[in-house]
Amino acid sequence: MTTLSQGKPGTNGRRSWRGVQVLSELYSRPASAVGTTFVLLFLFLALCGPQIAPYTATQQIASDARQAPSADHWFGTDHLGRDVFSRVVIGAQDILLLAGLGTLLAVIIGTIVGLIASYRGGAAEEVTFRAFDGLLALPALLLALLLLGTIGPSRNSVLLVIVIVYTPIVARVVRSVVISVKHKGFVEAARTQGESQFHILFREIMPSVLPALTVEAALRFSYAIFLVASLGFLGVGVQPPNPDWGLMVNESRTYVALTPWAMYFPVAAISLLVIGVNLMADGLKRALQTST
Repeated sequence: MTTLSQGKPGTNGRRSWRGVQVLSELYSRPASAVGTTFVLLFLFLALCGPQIAPYTATQQIASDARQAPSADHWFGTDHLGRDVFSRVVIGAQDILLLAGLGTLLAVIIGTIVGLIASYRGGAAEEVTFRAFDGLLALPALLLALLLLGTIGPSRNSVLLVIVIVYTPIVARVVRSVVISVKHKGFVEAARTQGESQFHILFREIMPSVLPALTVEAALRFSYAIFLVASLGFLGVGVQPPNPDWGLMVNESRTYVALTPWAMYFPVAAISLLVIGVNLMADGLKRALQTST
């Protein structure tokens, strides 16, 4: 009893210490530190955007239409008199929620399917990954457009598209790790001891999958952000009057000669967030390799 009661705190302590190590490693290099700071900043905006924004996303001030950046409107106003700063800040919540939730679901489904199919092998693995290969044969944006053309544009449709597009990629990453470890000694020992398949998959194999899966999830997140913005720009994603960054760029490009700031600031937000996530992913990969 004493041994068991002391084991759990030790495990929790090691996990928390490993988390501190990973965070310190992210901030030990300028590139990953900048990327992590950008990501944390946008997460803060997503959580507190409505409280920070001086105006609502759809509020139109006709007398202030087409104003350049000023003390009253930090990012200027668009052709309808909407505050660009408020729309960019509030739009962070929408794009991060869609991209984040879509990526999370894709990672969960891809991990489960990749673990089970790769561990069992045989016909189940062959059929599953040949179907995934068929999806991967098409570029992500083209596949997304085909799916949205079938089910129609909406927020839920974009979420479903992210899951369908990125689940096969995550599953293949998981498969590559499972194939390399499923015949190793510690897995064979668990199998010999009569452990259940659930135990073998999630207690023995999963720890080996986590480093590669964590980095892949970060990369999928950055691609999902760009995909959501691209679909909004093309007019098949989130629909007006939502302050989607891609949709903002699409709406303002007609008036770029009059209000260039209305297009440049959403573009800058997309660029900074995608670059930040990619820099953080590189640092995360290095940090996980160091702490392993």
